[in-house]
Amino acid sequence: MTETFSGAGEVLAPHNVATTRKRALVTGASSGLGVEFADLLAAQGMNLVLVARRQEPMEELAEQLRAKHGVEIVVEPADLAIPGAAVALKGRLDAMSLQIDVLVNNAGYGLHGNFLETPVAQTADMIQLNVTALTELSYVFGLDMATRGHGHILLVASLMAFQPVPTYAVYAATKAYVLSFGEALHDELRSRGVTVTTLCPGHTETGFDAAAGATVSAVLRLLTMQPRPVVQSGLHALWQGKASVTAGVMNKVVAFSNRLMPRSLQRASMRKVLGP
Repeated sequence: MTETFSGAGEVLAPHNVATTRKRALVTGASSGLGVEFADLLAAQGMNLVLVARRQEPMEELAEQLRAKHGVEIVVEPADLAIPGAAVALKGRLDAMSLQIDVLVNNAGYGLHGNFLETPVAQTADMIQLNVTALTELSYVFGLDMATRGHGHILLVASLMAFQPVPTYAVYAATKAYVLSFGEALHDELRSRGVTVTTLCPGHTETGFDAAAGATVSAVLRLLTMQPRPVVQSGLHALWQGKASVTAGVMNKVVAFSNRLMPRSLQRASMRKVLGP
C-alpha cells in the first residue's frame, strides 16, 4: 500500500482501504491522543463513537468535528475501568445497530512511583483499564469483524513496553502485555480479514505525566513528541497492515537498542531518563 496525504499533510487511508461512512470507535476520546485519533479519522470521512469517562469534553469535540467534517458522531460516556463496562458498551451499540469497522483501543493511564508506595486498589484499577478492558473490547468487536471478514483494530501500547521500568513497574508491564497481545492477534486475525496493529508512542505532549503524578526530566523533554505525528504514525501503520509501529525516529532507536542492551542496563537507563 502507498501512503497518501491530504493538502494539510494528514495521513489518509490507501485506496484499497475504504473509510468514508465506515464507523470508528475511539476510547479515551476526551483528551490527548484520543482527540487526535478522532479528528484524523473524521477527516477521512469516518463516523465515530467516542468513549471516555468525561462526557462534556467529548460533546464539545463531537460538535467541532461534526461542523468541520460533516460526520455522524455518537458520544458514549463509560468508565472502562469498571469490570464488565466493555461488554456493556458493546451491548448499547448493538441496541443502536451501530457497526464498528475500526476499533482504536486508546484508553489507559499510568501510575508513577514505587510499587509498594502505591495503593494496590489504584494499581488494580489501572490493570483493569489497560489490560482487561482492552482485551474485552478487542474480543467483542474483533469477533464481529472476523465474522464479517473485515475490520481494523489499533492498540496503543508504549515505548515502555520494550523494557522493565522502575517507578512505572506495573504500567510498563501492562504495555508489554498490549504489545505482545497485539502482535499475536495480528497473526491470528489477518487470515480472517482483520488487521491488528499496535502503536508504541514514546513520551508525548499529553496529560499523561500529570495524571501519573510524575515530573518530566530534562532528557525526557528533549525526546517529547507532539500528539499529531504519533497518531499519524499509528493510523499509517494500521492502513499499511503492519503488526506494530514505534512512533518517532529516536524512539525507534531506543526500541532497537533494547535488543542489544543487558536488562540491568535497561533498568538503569530508564531511571536516568525518567528521573527520581
